[in-house]
Amino acid sequence: MQKTSKIYVAGHRGMVGSALERYLRAQGLQNLVLRTSKELDLTRQEAVERFFAEERPEYVFLAAARVGGILANKTYRAEFIRTNLQIEGNVIHSAWQCSVRKLLFFSSSCVYPRLCPQPMKEEYLWSGLLEPTNEPYAVAKLAGMSLCRAYREQYGADFISVLPANLYGPNDNFDPAQSHLVAALIRKFHEAKVNRSPSVCLWGTGTPRREVLHVDDLAKAGIRLMEVYSEAEPINIGWGQDFTVREIATAVQKAVGYDGKLHFDPEKPDGAPQRLLDVSKMRSVGWAPCVDLGKGLETAYAWYVNHCQ
Repeated sequence: MQKTSKIYVAGHRGMVGSALERYLRAQGLQNLVLRTSKELDLTRQEAVERFFAEERPEYVFLAAARVGGILANKTYRAEFIRTNLQIEGNVIHSAWQCSVRKLLFFSSSCVYPRLCPQPMKEEYLWSGLLEPTNEPYAVAKLAGMSLCRAYREQYGADFISVLPANLYGPNDNFDPAQSHLVAALIRKFHEAKVNRSPSVCLWGTGTPRREVLHVDDLAKAGIRLMEVYSEAEPINIGWGQDFTVREIATAVQKAVGYDGKLHFDPEKPDGAPQRLLDVSKMRSVGWAPCVDLGKGLETAYAWYVNHCQ
């Protein structure tokens, strides 16, 4: 990407898209094309095709998606598959129609089989049944990766896909009905702290293992891959290190400064037992994350206090 390259960040108001915008600008890439969902509804094919025909972006970061945690995935199953399929199909097809030089699609580590061998290598995709609680979302994300591969194989389009670990950081969604793991924990512990609640109860047993990644690290990785990676196979992005949900909750509790007791409700679902990424492929292209969990949680909590209160 050159300083004058026209770059479209789809979903720039979200956690991933806003991080991409920050780091692109920090690198002097100012010719960004940005549209809010009100300005451009990515689920509308005609609107997306018109946008691409008028703007003619050279590079596309496809970070727009309908996302959420385990509760949202269980509640809005139809919306999660329908909306994401519409967005992916419209943007990827229009990018090819308008001869976009390169497109990067953000998938998710939840597309791996529920009982996938650990750590999860890219070659393990499609090798088993998905986690039932987020199957519709995972199916949509798998379809997005398949679209990128199909357009590459049939038309020679330079479209690539990435598989990030569980994300957190500034501009996350802290809605209790929509949030992912870390954001949900931050809000729960903050409200318990403000209300001086003696304890907090969390879903599940606390034993599943999760790998978490600060969104700033993902943004840097995505920009790096846009420059140096061009393969049909998707690529994992993460630390290659995981923690139990209980350990993550304890770390969030410390960052928030809540000193009450922590309980788990084993009657609620756990989700997949473990999600740990094999990141050797990402390391081979010269990238590694740098925001450790303690510091990352402090910045995420500070952002929540400053923007959501």
